[in-house]
Amino acid sequence: MYALQVLSLIFVAAIGAAVLIALVLFFIDRTQTGDAIRRNYPVIGRFRGLFTSLGEFFRQYFFAMDREEMPFNRAQRDWVYHATRGKDNTVAFGSTRNLNVPGTPIFVNAIFPPLDDQFSLTEPMVIGPTAKVPYVARSIYNISGMSYGAISRPAVEALSRGAARAGIWFNTGEGGLAPYHELGGCDLVYQIGTAKFGIRDKDGGIDDEKLAQVGANPLVKMFELKLAQGAKPGKGGILPGEKVNAEIAAIRGLEIGQPGISPNRHREIDDFGDLLDVIGHIREVSGKPVGFKTVIGSSDEWEGLFRLIVERGADSAPDFIAIDGGEGGTGAAPMPLIDLVGMPIREALPRIVDLRDRHGLKDRIRIIASGKLVNPADVAWAICLGADFVTSARGFMFSLGCIQALKCNRNTCPTGITTHDPGLQKGLVVEDKYVKVANYAKAVIKEVETIAHSVGVSEPRLMRRRHVRIVQADGSSVPFNKIRPSYRPDTSK
Repeated sequence: MYALQVLSLIFVAAIGAAVLIALVLFFIDRTQTGDAIRRNYPVIGRFRGLFTSLGEFFRQYFFAMDREEMPFNRAQRDWVYHATRGKDNTVAFGSTRNLNVPGTPIFVNAIFPPLDDQFSLTEPMVIGPTAKVPYVARSIYNISGMSYGAISRPAVEALSRGAARAGIWFNTGEGGLAPYHELGGCDLVYQIGTAKFGIRDKDGGIDDEKLAQVGANPLVKMFELKLAQGAKPGKGGILPGEKVNAEIAAIRGLEIGQPGISPNRHREIDDFGDLLDVIGHIREVSGKPVGFKTVIGSSDEWEGLFRLIVERGADSAPDFIAIDGGEGGTGAAPMPLIDLVGMPIREALPRIVDLRDRHGLKDRIRIIASGKLVNPADVAWAICLGADFVTSARGFMFSLGCIQALKCNRNTCPTGITTHDPGLQKGLVVEDKYVKVANYAKAVIKEVETIAHSVGVSEPRLMRRRHVRIVQADGSSVPFNKIRPSYRPDTSK
């Protein structure tokens, strides 16, 4: 009998201790700022960390390996997460990447590379030399378009502050300029979507007075006319009504709860002539460089644009062309468009670079590459093929703590990035996340410069197609300049 009483007391004490520990952990998780999941889901959220730490063991025997997940595998995401800490991001015991997979890039290291004190550093590059206010862009890696509305207020603020700290630009996305874009004081690229949010007149066209007002903002360095984006070429932006609160409605000119559906294209642009006219008009009114973003279906169709630019003169050219791959991402898009429409960036980029260079416009038009380019190797590959800049949205979402929950099109993002639910947004602590955004950007740039140093050049943009080999179906690799010879004016192909 006495033993039963002792066991009962021990059981009650154990239960009490468990409850007390749970309460302490609940308080710790609610008040900490470094982990959005634990902050939003106290105690329970700790199991994600436990299962993540055990994930390698379980994946090895039962589930997908590190490089088998889609759209971004665990190795890609883990690199970003580690980079955000601003610490050493080295690995041990060799590569886990299968280097025999067709399409894998392999960089060609120099036999006698520069010494360690002869660094490869990225030089600033001018965009829009003929604009009233040209833009001297400092970074090769920047934040692609993410609208306030598609992502949350704390996410926009963290990206803005992180971009300023890292010295990179931040594209506003097509949702207009929100106050949170400006909080960090970073360089901004104002994206003009088909709905003209933020600068639209009553008929849905461009209001020149509003455009001039945005152009006068010293933080706005360029304008990007969005023709199409990778996940849904031929279809406009889709902002679900549950994300349209009072503030977003005011910025975009919508009703509260009204879905933000953009037209599938700009009504005033029917051909390349119209496109150049609109670009010239925006540049004249705003005084800032202007380019456009699109997805390539067939490069043959774009031949006409470059011929027209040559005919009209280089001053008529867009200041930049942002190429989004068909594999690009978004918060909401029909699956057939995500999966099946638009040329992948690995094919589209060299085709457009070649068209530009063939028509003698290399120094006039800058090429920006976008589309699942989140790791240093991706960025270095794009630079080798002729991109002047690379932008990413999803890479920077990972730097904010995105766990690829695939709920961007709902208002239930567990990390607070793509939701306007205040209860979920509190998990995204700006003071913590903006530092991680900056660390990630700096890590990508530093490692691209490391690759450039390894192949023997002093600046990443001096990398050429001969510096990267592409693995073929038989497992051998071929220099990319043999697969697709460059039209660069230099003779070192």
